[in-house]
Amino acid sequence: MESTASSQTGTIARSAGTVGFAVFCSRILGLVREQILANFFGAGLAMDAFVVAFRIPNLLRDLFAEGALSAAFVTVFTDHDQRLGAAATWRLANNVLFSLCLVVGGIAVAGILASDFLVQLMAPDFGLVPGKTALTVVMTQIMFPFLPLISLAAVVMGILNTKGKFFMPAMASSFFNLGSIVTGVALALILPHFGVAAIIGMAVGTLLGGVLQLAVQLPSLRRVGYRLQWVVDWRDEGLRRILWLMTPAIIGLSATQVNVFINTFFASSCAEGSVAWLNYAFRLLQFPIGVFGVAISVAAMPVVSRLAAQRDLSGLKAAFASALTMSLLITIPASVGLAILAEPIIALIFQHGRFTAFDTVQTAGALVFYSLGLFAYAGVKVVVPVFYALHNTKYPVVGSFLAVAANFLFVVLTLAPLQHRAIALATSLSMILNFVFLSAVLYWHLEGYPVGQMARSLAKILLAAGGMGGVVYLLAAALQSSFQTGFLSRLVALAAVMAVGALLYLGLIYLLRVPEFAALSAQLRQRLRQS
Repeated sequence: MESTASSQTGTIARSAGTVGFAVFCSRILGLVREQILANFFGAGLAMDAFVVAFRIPNLLRDLFAEGALSAAFVTVFTDHDQRLGAAATWRLANNVLFSLCLVVGGIAVAGILASDFLVQLMAPDFGLVPGKTALTVVMTQIMFPFLPLISLAAVVMGILNTKGKFFMPAMASSFFNLGSIVTGVALALILPHFGVAAIIGMAVGTLLGGVLQLAVQLPSLRRVGYRLQWVVDWRDEGLRRILWLMTPAIIGLSATQVNVFINTFFASSCAEGSVAWLNYAFRLLQFPIGVFGVAISVAAMPVVSRLAAQRDLSGLKAAFASALTMSLLITIPASVGLAILAEPIIALIFQHGRFTAFDTVQTAGALVFYSLGLFAYAGVKVVVPVFYALHNTKYPVVGSFLAVAANFLFVVLTLAPLQHRAIALATSLSMILNFVFLSAVLYWHLEGYPVGQMARSLAKILLAAGGMGGVVYLLAAALQSSFQTGFLSRLVALAAVMAVGALLYLGLIYLLRVPEFAALSAQLRQRLRQS
């Protein structure tokens, strides 16, 4: 069992490292994009409108594309590749791509026509501010075609991941951010001269970014053997299996997205800027989720799908345990660091132009509560694909319902005293509930996985993260005056505290001998020798 676990850990660590670097580039550009939005628009009317307008098609993207579709497609595509050969596999790919164009394209057209209704449904209190609903509707209509573009990009990414290609699909989102930044900024500077709101330029930039995210993957798709061929066969067994997996998966992977809808509804009734504060805070949280949680999930998904297709449950258990422990190894200390350093991080990144010190405090309050659920966000991304690889989607559905109900209850109970911070807290608590439920059910369904080994690793991780957190808290308190001055002083002080914290954590993890850390270190040393 140990040799199997070591092998799976090495495989996932190697792929996760590749994906992690690419996603790191994307997240850096994403932070630059958020900095530009904060500098140009702060956290007022325009930014609230943009966040809600982008959230509507993006919510559908998460439900139908990068969530349910990716998990279902990779599972079936891998099975076809293992059993039926290249011809049947590429026919399935074409069938999915063209069928997706028709279905999601139709949804986008319907969304454009129904944008006014959707905006009023998601943010009814925007109508209390003159022009806010109208601006949101216009940007929603501009950005709805983003949905089919990003859905196709998600399928292409799934094909490339299954063929062992991880870097370019993960880098594709960097091109989305790059296109959004360049086009968005240019138009934001030009459009006001023609009487058009500057924020609309960012909406157009988002659409162009979606085009680039799809386009940059196409050369790699051709190199792995794909050839375009018109196929639309609704009776195809593979397509039906994907749809069968997707239907419950839409709910199973949608806890976060449905909560986003509920939370936006409540946030729109809080003080103006609340939607933007929550968005900025969640964007920062997505940095470690994307770099580590998503990277490990993307790397692990083809592995567990292949092992499930081969009926190798021993290998699957080892792969899952390694992937989840690697996720906790990184996200737990990240959560501690974000909670302690929330204000100086936000001040350094966002407090420029129209983003004020008051906005920093409000955004930091949300980030502290969001960070509590960081490990669960990343953990769910590892756990849920295992259920799909085993063709068992009912439990993610149940977990999703529990999370949505818990989120709604937590918000209602805490909204009055905590305001927008209640939404961040409720989101974290509901995600933790979802993660614990799914992990327990998977343990029962697999008739056990190496939970003792995982518990020992988790205890060591918590010990190391706690020691790191204490030192970081004391250092941050000692350098408080540096965090209150200019940009350079903030940067140096924050970099020093983070460097000390990271080195201390790595040292403690090394001394405590966490196996997954040894695997990650081995992969890093190998890459350094190769370079």
